[in-house]
Amino acid sequence: MSQMVVFMKPSARRNVRLLLRFLVVLLVLVVIYSVLFHVLMVHEGQSHSWLTGLYWTLTVMSTLGFGDITFATDLGRVFSIVVLISGMVFLLMLLPFTFIEFFYAPWMQAQSEARAPRQLPFSTSGHVILTHYDAVSLALIGKLVDYGYPYVLLVGDLATALRLHDEGLNVMLGEPDLPQTYSLARVERALMVAATGSDTANTNVAFTVRELSQKALIATTAELRASKDILELAGSSQVVQLPEMMGHALARRITGADARAHVIGNFGKLLIAEATAAGTPLEGKRIADTRIREHTGVTIVGVWQRGVFTIASANTIIDTHSVVVLAGSVEQLRAYDELFCIYNVNNEPVIIIGAGKVGQVIARALAVREVEYRLVESDPARIVQGDEHYVHGSAADLAILTRAGIQNAPAVVVTPDDDDTSIYLTIYCRRLRPDIQILSRATRERNVATLHRAGADFVLSYASMGATAMFNVLKQTSILMLAEGLHVAETMVPAVLAGKTLAAAQIPQQTQCTVVALRKGEQININPGPSTVLETSAELILICTPEAEQRFVDTFQAVAVRQKPISADAKDLVE
Repeated sequence: MSQMVVFMKPSARRNVRLLLRFLVVLLVLVVIYSVLFHVLMVHEGQSHSWLTGLYWTLTVMSTLGFGDITFATDLGRVFSIVVLISGMVFLLMLLPFTFIEFFYAPWMQAQSEARAPRQLPFSTSGHVILTHYDAVSLALIGKLVDYGYPYVLLVGDLATALRLHDEGLNVMLGEPDLPQTYSLARVERALMVAATGSDTANTNVAFTVRELSQKALIATTAELRASKDILELAGSSQVVQLPEMMGHALARRITGADARAHVIGNFGKLLIAEATAAGTPLEGKRIADTRIREHTGVTIVGVWQRGVFTIASANTIIDTHSVVVLAGSVEQLRAYDELFCIYNVNNEPVIIIGAGKVGQVIARALAVREVEYRLVESDPARIVQGDEHYVHGSAADLAILTRAGIQNAPAVVVTPDDDDTSIYLTIYCRRLRPDIQILSRATRERNVATLHRAGADFVLSYASMGATAMFNVLKQTSILMLAEGLHVAETMVPAVLAGKTLAAAQIPQQTQCTVVALRKGEQININPGPSTVLETSAELILICTPEAEQRFVDTFQAVAVRQKPISADAKDLVE
């Protein structure tokens, strides 16, 4: 079918007409040569059939020249030379070129376009259309594949489309700023259009798609804060401001200034927080030996250790580099702070390397928390003259970092958008201060592990965060990225657990799901004690990974749990 489409194009029809003309000219030439052959042979006194004349003409024109039939006169030999030369031009030069141009090349093009189609089947529906190929789209494609959502990636260049197809991606050839591209991509039946290009390109996409469909779900990324309103005016359903998200997420993870619990998200009255363990009585202990739950009511959900998140168990060891993830109510987290606020207090400024969009967001977030900071920036255009928060110079210069306060700073945040630079600066800061908290931004997912090896305590991937945000738009949720795949889920108490206490149920031991609350009607019991009796009419609120969630369903024959969003809008209510 794709091959037939190629030959039906106007350019292909023009080529066919030219080919037919060439064949007609060649046929007329063969006929004329065959007739002249007879005339000259009669002139020499030889007699041959018409088939012999055709035979001689073709053998000479094709340069085979068997020599079984020859002319005896010079005139005949001159005629043979003319036939030979014209044969070389028409059969050995023009005919192969014509075949390649009008048959082989269109066939190869048809084969290529079959791998990069220009339209989707008319019956296509329930798919996601991606308009740009970048780190965010690549990460989003991974999530779509994992969760079984069909997708298509629009690519304007054929060579690029073929390369991406060969890499295993579902591509469609078409420019993302043309209305017919989206019509051929069946946008009217798509689940979502995801635009992850520049702000101006995304505005064009949103406006173009919205003209075709008033109901289409259009998710766009925005680098500039001012672009949000413009993108919404253009027709975007949801604008994902990645620099804002990245900056706030990194700012929430800065725990090196003290040992208090810093709220990073909430689920109703249930708060999720993080706290550093360095320099506190928690350091070096097993979670079972900390007795945090007995003293404060707070549950340790898991532990970050240099970028590796581990679901908490009784035997989990908390060391110097551990950041504990806590779940509790406002009162419970305040009780936690009363125990640990005296430890690891550091009022020195946090160092932010890079005063770009992400760095500026972090600075504003820290200013709201009344945390001192210093912005290290080499580009003078980004420096606010007279503002003591800015340090002009290269972060690779020890003198500049010393001016910023690297010797006493509780934390350093590495924000350049170049991963090589981030890795370089992370290694440098870790060598200068083995005890400092280092948070790094990665543009590509593949460099997250490298940044952890370089010494970063916490790394957020721009691609992963953008993909998660886009996927949440698709699923109409707003899930905070605590750890990859970690979420809050709700389920009715399984029948096999009814009447048992939490201690007897052994849910964490059997499934690695942590029970953080128990809800019955309007009442919610946050971090219920081990003696709490489970009732069939109650709901369990769990924090778990998808694997642990499935393990819970399989172990207790439970009804499939419902994932719930964790809001990232909560402020540090316990401070």
